[in-house]
Amino acid sequence: MSVYKRERERERSKKRKLRWQFFGEEFDVIVVGAGVMGSSTAYQVSKRGHKVLLLEQFDFLHQRGSSHGESRTIRSAYPEEYYYPMVMESYKLWEEAESHIGYKVYFKAQQFDMGPSEDKRLREVIATCQKYSVPHEILDRQQVSDKFSGSFDIPDNWVGVSSSDGGVIKATKAVSMFQTLALQNGTILKDCMEVKDIRKDGVKGGVWVYTSNGEKFWGKKCVVTVGAWTTKLVKTVSGIDLPIQPLETMVCYWKIKEGHEDKYAIGGDFPTFSSHGEPRIFGTPSMEFPGLIKVAVHGGYPCDPDKRPWGPGMALGSLKQWVEERLSSLVDSGEPVVTQLCMYSMTPDKNFAIDFLGREFGKDVVVGGGFSGHGFKMSPVVGRILADLVLIGEAKGVELKHFRIGRFEENPKGNFKDFLHH
Repeated sequence: MSVYKRERERERSKKRKLRWQFFGEEFDVIVVGAGVMGSSTAYQVSKRGHKVLLLEQFDFLHQRGSSHGESRTIRSAYPEEYYYPMVMESYKLWEEAESHIGYKVYFKAQQFDMGPSEDKRLREVIATCQKYSVPHEILDRQQVSDKFSGSFDIPDNWVGVSSSDGGVIKATKAVSMFQTLALQNGTILKDCMEVKDIRKDGVKGGVWVYTSNGEKFWGKKCVVTVGAWTTKLVKTVSGIDLPIQPLETMVCYWKIKEGHEDKYAIGGDFPTFSSHGEPRIFGTPSMEFPGLIKVAVHGGYPCDPDKRPWGPGMALGSLKQWVEERLSSLVDSGEPVVTQLCMYSMTPDKNFAIDFLGREFGKDVVVGGGFSGHGFKMSPVVGRILADLVLIGEAKGVELKHFRIGRFEENPKGNFKDFLHH
């Protein structure tokens, strides 16, 4: 290499270093974990003009956590009424993000809940609809069959609740959308960066974030959104033991019998759906795999996120029976033709954990975790809340008392809800 070239390369290298020091060493907010919650938070913080670093322990858009895959449901008919305003704000924020990115991740459908007429969760869904004047219909067996062109068959002692606010979110595509929008707002994205510790800077304030490959980054504030790894990282960083249990769950797709494909397709009258009682079932219209319908059990087996069993999955007997009986024998209930594994992060009361970490960190570190298999739909509003907490120290327009991490010290079951345990 000529002296001139060497000199030029040295200059370039110096500039790169300077640029990285200027942009990279100090941040307003460091977000740890780039699943849907972390990516949404990075977007929300950077949208307000702050300098953000988004760190991910694996590749971006990996399949080892809780944010990958084809689809998630969205619905406003919730048994816990305090989620309703959060879902309604999320609908608006999904559409706002779509308008910035230029493509769709949210596809509308009706929502249909069904179950034994005395089921407490189902009764609470109806109560939420009534409280917030959500347009809904309560249907008996014949009315369900008529409304959905014979694609559902419920027992005589069940009821159905049909409401308008349902839909499907394209999962991996949504995570990618938030990351792209964050990037456009100046966020630095770094993957394959496993965070092993977060420490307070006792001299100048803020926190240092340390990764297992020896790098460290300083931020005024930090948000921890690491899904199934929340308990491990929070324990390392603060000694606080959060009762968030990772579960491995299996998503199943079933073949629609020939000639009936249109009946179950998105865009028609077939809804996203939840079946209450045992087993708890959820499903979406046929969308991501033509001719297949997603029907799965809401639940799974406890696992260590670093030592996953990767299957063999759950016993499918009761799910097969449900598919055969409830979907009018129009779907092949022999075996699912596609299965995908995913993780839930369960709290004892199935409520989120969104709070300041406290202790020596005060309000410098915020945790968002324990989304218990029903958080994805609310990721836009969770990102907004986490951004509010790190930037202004409080979250506007939402009641966070249900999500405090201190609730488990007062009661190991958290916000115990009778209908969750029936």
